[in-house]
Amino acid sequence: MARTTAMRLIELMIFRQDIHQVLKYLGEMGDFQFQQDFSISSDSKVSNQDQEIFDSLQQARTNLGLDDLVGLKGALCLPVEEDKDIADKIITTVAKLHEDELAAAEKEKRATSEYKEALAFSNLQVSYSDLESLSFLTLRVGKIDPSKFDELKKRAGIRATIVALGDDKSRILAASSKKARFALDGELKECGFVEIEIPKDFKGIPEDVLSTLKANSEKAKSGLEEIQTERKNYGETHKDELYRLLQCYCIAKQITEVENNLESTEYIYRITGWIPAYETKEVSKKIDEITSSRSAVREYLPSEVPSVLSGEEKVPVQVKHGAVIKNFERMIFSYGSPLYGTIDPTPFVAVFFTILFGIMFGDAGQGLCFLIIGILCCLKKIKISGWEKFGPVFCCIGISSTIMGLLTGEFFANEKILEPFGLWATGLFGHPHAPILHMMPSSDPHSITRMFSFFGFTIGVGFLINTCGLLINIINQISLKRWGRVLFGKTGISGAVFFWYVVAFGIRIAFFKHVPQVYDYMIILGTLLISAFGEPLERLIEGERPVLENGILAAVIAAVVEIIEIVSSYLSNTVSFVRVGAFALAHAVLGYIINSLVEITPGPGGLVVAIVGNAIVVVLEGMIVAIQVVRLQYYEFFSKFFSETGREFKPFRFEYR
Repeated sequence: MARTTAMRLIELMIFRQDIHQVLKYLGEMGDFQFQQDFSISSDSKVSNQDQEIFDSLQQARTNLGLDDLVGLKGALCLPVEEDKDIADKIITTVAKLHEDELAAAEKEKRATSEYKEALAFSNLQVSYSDLESLSFLTLRVGKIDPSKFDELKKRAGIRATIVALGDDKSRILAASSKKARFALDGELKECGFVEIEIPKDFKGIPEDVLSTLKANSEKAKSGLEEIQTERKNYGETHKDELYRLLQCYCIAKQITEVENNLESTEYIYRITGWIPAYETKEVSKKIDEITSSRSAVREYLPSEVPSVLSGEEKVPVQVKHGAVIKNFERMIFSYGSPLYGTIDPTPFVAVFFTILFGIMFGDAGQGLCFLIIGILCCLKKIKISGWEKFGPVFCCIGISSTIMGLLTGEFFANEKILEPFGLWATGLFGHPHAPILHMMPSSDPHSITRMFSFFGFTIGVGFLINTCGLLINIINQISLKRWGRVLFGKTGISGAVFFWYVVAFGIRIAFFKHVPQVYDYMIILGTLLISAFGEPLERLIEGERPVLENGILAAVIAAVVEIIEIVSSYLSNTVSFVRVGAFALAHAVLGYIINSLVEITPGPGGLVVAIVGNAIVVVLEGMIVAIQVVRLQYYEFFSKFFSETGREFKPFRFEYR
């Protein structure tokens, strides 16, 4: 039976001259977890110069308008002294280009603004002082946000006249009577008006001045475009080199972060960490090669590590699987990590998830949709917001849904298409009929009996899943040598025997006309009481004293509560699987409704109803069924053996960040 990967603690003594290459190897290997948790802070032993260079290179990349790297690619290497000179040159050049571009942009903006402002007053042939001296008129000339122009006109109403100077409405002339000038100033202020100071004898802009300002604006724009072109060309020619440097310094800064937190003397670094047992020989050999035999490597079993023996540290847990089962790992670790040395539940989760999903979502056509999506995800032909990594999961549920659909005779909610298959398959074993397993609503008097039989089947599936959970817990507790928990408690042998015997007792009465005997009640009551008094019995067998920590009365009250908990939890854990049958029937009913709507919709409309209806079922019901399957795993299966969580193995790996 699959267990978590065997781990070893290794201690490395590395000379300062070799530390970078050793850390580079460990990061590339990606299977070494430092024993201590590093928290990188600003008060590190030494400054991280590699981080500073990396940040400057990132700024240069941004200034050049280049996309960032998605991740580390190709062979990983550390920067050499020449790379620092190349990086400094690129950083300096790009910074100069950026400064020149900002200056040119500012110059272009100023020249364009001057030309537009002059253009706005080019038709004003009366001296401004003459207009302003009118006793009955107040004039205001200035700048405004063009988007506020219409709002200002509306607010001014009949009290003032607002005139746009130029085409873009960014400069205006506002005129009102002397009496209304205060109201006008208030409205202008509300709209962000900025007054322009006009010379008193101003009568407009001479044509030669306008042409000069226009030429200046065009020249400034051309200068900006030249610098932008130069910047783009530089980016294209230096892109590969910049990306290489970014990757090198990204690795270097991570190595420096780790190095700054290691135990060290003037000449020696000490590294301790966990690795899978199957890697120890290769790691020792490789480090010996890297350091030219200048290193010391010691290996420890978990049982030889003082911090593990004292309970201060948990051994990291790694699970190893193939391409399909691996995709179900996150479902385990999102709930919690198993304890080190216990059974790996991932294969069970993969099988149960696939079977339960197929039972609840039985349709051959819709299942094929999931299968095709899974295949395309595996081939990296489609990407669905990161879900493409679960391509094998889509393939599994697609296959199970297709198989269930062949049994129920449903193909995109239609029962007619698969009729020949049903008749052929059932004809091999006797009287031909279709579908093989009838789920759709019908007037058949036996349909109710079939429905309850199906509910009984799903409860039976739940019984098997609960039993697997109990067996996993018992084997885990034996592995951990916790003999009290093996024998007693709700999920120990006593609780399991109570559960199994009650189920067998019920089946014998219902199907074999068994008459209850005294020994039946004695076994049920005995195992229930042993489970209820599990805690004091555990303390007794494991030699802990006092056995009754809080006295006999408290123990009895706790046992009564435990009896209620045991009975209610086993009952709910079993009956909860009725939802599997309920969702399967609900899926069949939805298919029946879709098929009925297709039949009563004339012409091409029926095809549209079929496509839309099935699409809704695949997306929405697919998500609902997946959530229900996860819920059944967490609350009915995991609750049997996940009484304590371990520590997930999170090895040191280089990441582009």
